[in-house]
Amino acid sequence: MTVYKSIPEYCAQNSPLGATQFFNEIAPAQKPVVIRGFAKSWPVVQAAQKHAIDFISYLNEFYTGKKAKMIVAPPSADKRFFYNDEMTDVNYLSGEERVDLFLGRLLELADREVYPAISMQNAYISDIFPGLVNHNASEFFPDLEPRLWIGNEGIVSAHYDGSDNVACVIAGRRQFILFPPEQTKNLYPGSLNFTPAGAPTSLVDFKAPDYERYPLFKQAQKEGYSVELGPGDAIFIPMLWWHHVESLDKVNALMNYWWTGSSAPNAMSPSPIDSLNIALLAMRDLSQNQRNAWRCMFDHYLFKQGVDPASYIPEHQHHLLGELSTDYIEAVKDYFAKKLHK
Repeated sequence: MTVYKSIPEYCAQNSPLGATQFFNEIAPAQKPVVIRGFAKSWPVVQAAQKHAIDFISYLNEFYTGKKAKMIVAPPSADKRFFYNDEMTDVNYLSGEERVDLFLGRLLELADREVYPAISMQNAYISDIFPGLVNHNASEFFPDLEPRLWIGNEGIVSAHYDGSDNVACVIAGRRQFILFPPEQTKNLYPGSLNFTPAGAPTSLVDFKAPDYERYPLFKQAQKEGYSVELGPGDAIFIPMLWWHHVESLDKVNALMNYWWTGSSAPNAMSPSPIDSLNIALLAMRDLSQNQRNAWRCMFDHYLFKQGVDPASYIPEHQHHLLGELSTDYIEAVKDYFAKKLHK
């Protein structure tokens, strides 16, 4: 059995973490932390801690009657939302359904021994449960709408997001296994452009790793972190940190906040993942020596591994190296849009 590292924790009762400290110290450090009791006072969390029926009844008080996207994986998938065996498609079905019917189905399946994994993922709360956020607000994100994820026992394989993320469990329990970005090479990422849920996904089955096929995964396991969260607990997952998430109960839910990067409300196009795809297209036919030379350019201009070019170029010639006006940003976006659609 793999023994992963522990993630530093803050406890709302013993070592409270306020929004100011979080955004000034924790988020800039880009290391994961757990915030126990982050949402313990929320009515939705308190309802979930009584009984699953109370949790679902509470949600239905806000329900509008709209449909949402649902996914269903058969029992043969072993609760894992993933590719099919041939990697020609995914191993689950997706469609839209009334949310109250989905929640009723969730309760019905909780009494079965053999059942499919079902999930409502990445839903905008204002579309389905308007008013829910107002009654369950976070002082960290007073003006940001979270996303909602509800389902039974299920596994979302290790993947990364292009944004910082605070994920808060509001019902049931979830286990998170995290890896820093430098472990990417040891996690065997799948396709950039064909993914089970929109983000590149590790091909390793964490429950039964095939070390002959994925031998470097042993190295990743030495650098992994793991934690189990209960209702009201939250975790900060920095952008590009790989996270493998397993829902451990037959009724569980999570609300998460993305506020930077590609998922930010004011995110600029092309996104970082778009830029990675563009770079792959632009440089795929270059030799290794040529790619190494371009790495030096990225190190200098983007990663600023030496002297910051903005420190010696006159300010009026900074352009992309300096502060950007709205007009300049729009001009750059138009330029790339035209270049990409030629």
